[in-house]
Amino acid sequence: MSRPILAVLLLIAVAVGCWAARSAWLRWRDLRAARTYELVAEARPMLVRAGAAGLCLLCVTGLGVALLVDGRPLSGGLDAEQLRAAAAPRPAAPPEPSADGTGAATGAATGTAAGASEVPPVITQFAPVGSPAEGELLQGTVSGPDGRPRTVRVWLPAEYKKDTKARFPVIVVHSGTAGKTADADLPDLFDGVASAVKLGRSRPFVVVAPEPPSGTGQPCELVAAAPQAVADDAALRTAVTAAFRTLPAGPGGWGALGIESGAPCAVAAGLARPDLYGAAAAVSGRYDPAALTQAAAEAPGTSGARLLLAAAKGDTAGLADARRLQSALKAGGGRARAADVRISDLVQDYTPQRERLRLVRVAVQSLAESLAKPS
Repeated sequence: MSRPILAVLLLIAVAVGCWAARSAWLRWRDLRAARTYELVAEARPMLVRAGAAGLCLLCVTGLGVALLVDGRPLSGGLDAEQLRAAAAPRPAAPPEPSADGTGAATGAATGTAAGASEVPPVITQFAPVGSPAEGELLQGTVSGPDGRPRTVRVWLPAEYKKDTKARFPVIVVHSGTAGKTADADLPDLFDGVASAVKLGRSRPFVVVAPEPPSGTGQPCELVAAAPQAVADDAALRTAVTAAFRTLPAGPGGWGALGIESGAPCAVAAGLARPDLYGAAAAVSGRYDPAALTQAAAEAPGTSGARLLLAAAKGDTAGLADARRLQSALKAGGGRARAADVRISDLVQDYTPQRERLRLVRVAVQSLAESLAKPS
């Protein structure tokens, strides 16, 4: 075999070996942390990676010796089949839950998407970035509907760690600002969700806040052109259900929420895909009734969308927009007429921030009640 080919194989073996060694070390660290907190964790993934690193070390040794003797075969060395096996990429081992109950959406995500051609394999790791509203906030990267990677933040309520066997419903919070997740513009978002639970008005939710699709400074303005594209985010659903203990994506366990500039995206998700989102709530939004009515008319499934449009009592423009959308849906064709649209106009407080907090609480309560109903 020629020296250039041997050199290439040597570099591949070194790269694979470094990856396997680092992965084994990370698994060992997670295993030690799990045992510290008396959690159940398997050592098999760590041993598999350690074995792979050892095999790569043998390959590197054999290839190095072969290069020194100008590529001539060595007795007792590795044959061509072994070299090809060492250089071939290895499938990732299934993820193991970490101490906080989360994990990497690797093999499980791939298995979930095996029968759906539109869902690419998802390899996502969510790392903790904060602890707002007594919960835990994690961040990862997931491919968007346009194929580009984008940031996704996931907030786990305090109850997530307390009940390690429970599966939680999901609220997807849509952002109306390019390059930002919804919580970046709305720092009191998680407080509103947590307060609804504390007051006994809602069950705990896992909150998912993805960056919006790229390409425009006002992402939810895309609703007028393609509301279905906003609603159908298969890669996000696959990554979240693989990494966290959530209810399956569908009308019984997933809802959509949009606040202010993100409200039209949430309405589009609820109206265009009631088979994926059991309910939607929009807070202080402005809407395009014609585009949203058309999306609702062409919606799949047999059940009508469930939608809450909430605005503060003093937000006359927002309430007028909500009523126009409600009237347009009632007068629309197809499944638009079957939509169950409610309007909340009672919230009033002495600052806009407190009004928004209360409106989020109302929206979460509505989602909890709607998702509890049979689809």
